[in-house]
Amino acid sequence: MAVYTGPVQDLVDELGKLPGIGPKSAQRIAFHLLKLPRDDAQRLASAITEAKARVSWCERCFNVASSTYCDICADERRDGSVICVVEEPRDVVAVEKTHEYRGRYHVLGGAMNPLEGIGADQLRMKELFARIGSEEITEVILCTNPNVEGEATAMYLARMLKDMPLTVSRIASGVPVGGDLEYADELTLGRALEGRRAVD
Repeated sequence: MAVYTGPVQDLVDELGKLPGIGPKSAQRIAFHLLKLPRDDAQRLASAITEAKARVSWCERCFNVASSTYCDICADERRDGSVICVVEEPRDVVAVEKTHEYRGRYHVLGGAMNPLEGIGADQLRMKELFARIGSEEITEVILCTNPNVEGEATAMYLARMLKDMPLTVSRIASGVPVGGDLEYADELTLGRALEGRRAVD
């Protein structure tokens, strides 16, 4: 049921469609935007319009890009023989922040979730297999989220890639730095034990 006058309600409704924004947050953001000076509101509107017009998907890895290839794929210094498979472009940013990885990526566009009708055909898996067939790939790192959907996706990809002449690895998961063992769930602690390594 509409509560506010036309344009205000339209703004609340559109903001409410954003992920993680409930009705109260949508109202709060809408009224914040209405209080902004016209120039600030116009800059925000222009930034959204410009991003939609100029940003697309990298033709190689499907990360966000403002030209044919994203900055990572266009960088010749990156190791093209290693592909880190992630679910979404924001996962690329998370891995890049570690400064530990110098290979390239492949963005699936989500994770397998049969309950929502998302299977291998709805993700960019065919494109991944095509890259492995056409590029000189020696390792695929499965970097999907450590949840049910991410694990199912990683297991499916591991099974599909097992007969190919390359190394398939999975990111380690376990107890976070600064965490207490007594608060870790059984699965997390089990993974930490399973992925243990020798101390130098």
